[in-house]
Amino acid sequence: MTSLHVHDHGGDGPPLLLLHGAGRSLADWRDIAPALTAGHRVLAVDLPGHGRSPEPERWSFDTVLRDIEETLRRLGAPEAAVVGHSLGGMVAALYAEAHPGVTPAAVNLDGFGWGRPGQYPGAERVREMGRASAGAVRPVDHISQEGAYAAQFGIPAERAEAAALGAVRQLSDGRWQTLPERRAALELHDALDALDVMDLLHRVPCPLLVVRGARPQPPAPNMEWFDELLATYGRGLTQELRGLAADRPTVTVVDIDATHAMLLEAPDAVAALVRDFLTRTA
Repeated sequence: MTSLHVHDHGGDGPPLLLLHGAGRSLADWRDIAPALTAGHRVLAVDLPGHGRSPEPERWSFDTVLRDIEETLRRLGAPEAAVVGHSLGGMVAALYAEAHPGVTPAAVNLDGFGWGRPGQYPGAERVREMGRASAGAVRPVDHISQEGAYAAQFGIPAERAEAAALGAVRQLSDGRWQTLPERRAALELHDALDALDVMDLLHRVPCPLLVVRGARPQPPAPNMEWFDELLATYGRGLTQELRGLAADRPTVTVVDIDATHAMLLEAPDAVAALVRDFLTRTA
């Protein structure tokens, strides 16, 4: 069992657990969590191998769910609602499925993966690129680079750099180790490749909010194939989410005016969506 690193933001009301995306950390929730404490005790964790949580012997969804369950039990909050972004959104759905009658509500913020194998031309290329960069060591100026890159999304440099610092570990030579490190990161990719996210979302037993980032990504220089993939993927995702909402009356699907980086781009809007959904389902 991995002892997950927790930030207890405090607050009044039933517990709420915040889960970050792959290669990120609980620091991504810095500007959202305070807006949720009026109605909830807000907890954020670093997933196994991320941030300040240790790496597990093997990274798998089963391991992650056990670690979250134990962490919530230790904190006296087993009945927490779960809210996750990207990978964290998938974990939130898996956790809700595994704890029917205990988890009161779940939120998946843009956690859809890249579809089933062969579903979208180009998606396998993205998966290969992700594996190639898994657990990479970044240069000394990595944090400032992250701040500069975030500017094209309208993210303040200070917010982007604070989030970037939470997602890495500095090496003795000044470079930065991205997390999880390579072994665990590749195991994480294996787990993602084996997960049918849409099938999972159809199985979640509690009220579920699914939020999609509706703002297009900035064009990728010399990567026209990726822009084409995003367009095809977006059309397919629209149809699948419509089917999900029609099939499951307990599922609410909404768009937000942000890209996938919504936690850093639009923290106030994300907080409002989560707060309003949890109020309606209480």
